[in-house]
Amino acid sequence: MRLAVDIGGTFTDVVLEIGDPRAGGRRLTRKVLTTPRAPEEAVMSGTRAILNDANRGFAEIDVFVHGTTLATNAVIERKGAKTALIATEGFRDTLEIAYESRYDQYDVFIEKPRQLVPRALRFTVPERLDVHGSVRLPLDEAAVRALVPALRREEIGAVAIAYLHSYANPVHELRTREILLEAMPGLSITLSCEVCPEVREYERTSTAVANAYIQPLMAGYLARLRDGFAAEGFRGTVYLMTSGGGLTALETARKFPIRLVESGPAGGAILAANIAAERGEDKVLSFDMGGTTAKICLIQHYTPFKSRSFEVDRAARFLKGSGLPLRIPVIEMVEIGAGGGSIARVDELKRIVVGPESAGAEPGPASYGRGGDRPTVTDADVVLGKIDPARFAGGTIHLDVESARKALDAAIGGELALSGEMAAYGVGEIVDENMANAARVHAVERGAVIGEHTMIAFGGAAPLHAARLAEKLGLDRIVVPPNAGVGSAVGFLQAPVAYELIHSRYMRLDEFDPAAANALIDEMAREAHALVAPGARGQKVVETRVAYMRYVGQGHEITVPLPVRALTAKDADALRTTFEKEYAVLFERHIPGAAIEVLSWSVTVSTEVRRPEPVTPPDRQPPPKPVGTRRFFDARLSQHVEVPVYWRNDLVPGSTVTGPAIIAEDETSTFVSATFEAWLDAAGGIVLERKTSTSRPRAA
Repeated sequence: MRLAVDIGGTFTDVVLEIGDPRAGGRRLTRKVLTTPRAPEEAVMSGTRAILNDANRGFAEIDVFVHGTTLATNAVIERKGAKTALIATEGFRDTLEIAYESRYDQYDVFIEKPRQLVPRALRFTVPERLDVHGSVRLPLDEAAVRALVPALRREEIGAVAIAYLHSYANPVHELRTREILLEAMPGLSITLSCEVCPEVREYERTSTAVANAYIQPLMAGYLARLRDGFAAEGFRGTVYLMTSGGGLTALETARKFPIRLVESGPAGGAILAANIAAERGEDKVLSFDMGGTTAKICLIQHYTPFKSRSFEVDRAARFLKGSGLPLRIPVIEMVEIGAGGGSIARVDELKRIVVGPESAGAEPGPASYGRGGDRPTVTDADVVLGKIDPARFAGGTIHLDVESARKALDAAIGGELALSGEMAAYGVGEIVDENMANAARVHAVERGAVIGEHTMIAFGGAAPLHAARLAEKLGLDRIVVPPNAGVGSAVGFLQAPVAYELIHSRYMRLDEFDPAAANALIDEMAREAHALVAPGARGQKVVETRVAYMRYVGQGHEITVPLPVRALTAKDADALRTTFEKEYAVLFERHIPGAAIEVLSWSVTVSTEVRRPEPVTPPDRQPPPKPVGTRRFFDARLSQHVEVPVYWRNDLVPGSTVTGPAIIAEDETSTFVSATFEAWLDAAGGIVLERKTSTSRPRAA
């Protein structure tokens, strides 16, 4: 029996699997409102509720998989520990200097990211290593000891140590930690050589500081959660979902909590990859829209694209370069402030603007009746008729349609002389266009043709908006998987136990040193295997190796796969050939004969990913009898129309529904626009396909 819990900005999703749902087992789901002041309360109450549904107890849970936004929220809300930074003498202001550029050149009122460590708490000591790790200036141990009184006086709760070129030789950082712990036992210390042993001083320092800042908070939260479950009789294994799409042990998560910042969205991408494999979809656009944000991810060959960098707490939200950079393995996706709780308003130019501010769970959208009076995307969907007010979140929340209408009239309709329905339609159009634009840009950056992809839509709000988003992007096919409203939590239960290590070691291909490369890779492989082995529990383990390479003189690298064996001198030519091939995929051509260099090496150890067996499309069947109708406002006709409502559990494989229609379930509803028809496939997914009789419109 396996439990998954995903804490979001608005809802906490709980999924319980008893046996394998694909082989006769059961899957139960619950959505409860997040408790921001004490996130573990929603986890415990949601777990008790779902166990009560299953007539089971905590002691019967074998595996508990958890993903949380707590790490991200602690940074955004500045609720971490009081943190100090110790750097190489002369490099006190690395965090302020950053990239020496402006993320918005023409904004004279630009706001730089607010640092987690103020300048007064940034200390330096004499020491120096060169780029090869050779000691140029020994560590001044007396200077380190001299910092102890200041750390005590300032009541520092965590320390980040980031020395120049420590990725090449960690000796000075390790010794500094020893000295500080001798004087201050129990102090939380993060070393940049452990959390981010890579080149690029600013990103490495920023990542070390962020990890140190949230480590006491996350360690305390995870300990309370562990103890709370233990008090209820839980004796199973706890895993945390990482940003890179793998599961890691509780103790590893407590040491490197910075790897949890995108754990929820990563679970969604894992789900989408499995849905794609189950249906033989080679090119997929994952669309995850929850209460606070929408996440879009490209997946090809059943594998999400990966990245090594991420930004948190952007001063200009969703504008690249305006946040605090984190150098961690992460599934690459674009995230925008377009969730069900995103607040709509009219700006100075009389334009409807949606997000990035969110109503969250407290007070929530106006229709929640919890004190919110500003209109949100959920309020717009309620007024349009897409959502059944009595069955929202499985009937646990009754929505107030009139409160939603009043909020839209006050903030949108009154300002623009629009009816409540047209104001709601305007909000929906803006949020859908924001998401479509983000998807287009993301595809262009990856060299992908967006129209060739199938959309996989999940999250509480995504099935409501998927059809219109597909119309804007020119997509012909959408899949809404079972339990789409809690999709990320379902993805947690499909993720492998995995860990990725990245280490910088500079090397030119024309001076390739296989012995040095093998020594580094073998060391990383041993460490990664040791971290994964306890959780593998007899499962087959696979290893993946890559190099991050670039032409000499370039600023950034691309990923080049490596063979899982000892490298030899002959591999230099093979690496060049592979690099040029990968480079041409991104930039259409390579540069013949140009010098190539390797900056970093990576090893990922993971339990084997078992892809589901492909499903066979069923024969089409007529739809079941509708459970009712919904009065839906069709802006294209400028009038209300009666739309049939079907209950998802009443559909059988092959059941075909012609749009416009609504397919309702406990966690969400799928809106089938007039452009599409929908049918249930053999694995329980709702497939929306563009009607053949409908002339394909130009992507709007």
